[in-house]
Amino acid sequence: MASLNVYSVLVVLFLTCGAVMATKDNDQIIKENNCETKMGLPCVLEAFMSIFKTKGISNKCCDELVVLGKVCHTTLGKRTLKSPLFKDLNLATIIAKSIQTWNNFLALIDSPSPSS
Repeated sequence: MASLNVYSVLVVLFLTCGAVMATKDNDQIIKENNCETKMGLPCVLEAFMSIFKTKGISNKCCDELVVLGKVCHTTLGKRTLKSPLFKDLNLATIIAKSIQTWNNFLALIDSPSPSS
């Protein structure tokens, strides 16, 4: 019986934490994860151009973005898309491009480097 109560408490705790995380706004997530301090400006611009334009990204910036992490990548993208400057963009296309860019970064990191 005691194990059932512990299990019930854990389930409630898990659901509560999930609900709190779901209600956090982008700025709070960015601040808590130090998202704006993990990448240098040149790499931020490269990543931005790879998502919003058809530009490539250097391996150095790819490494920085992977260190930044998916939570920061996704949250910074969501915050950017809320800007009035981007109101005319097709959100579904930009989100798909952001996911594709993230997956490309992971593929570059995971691929073996060519031997010299």
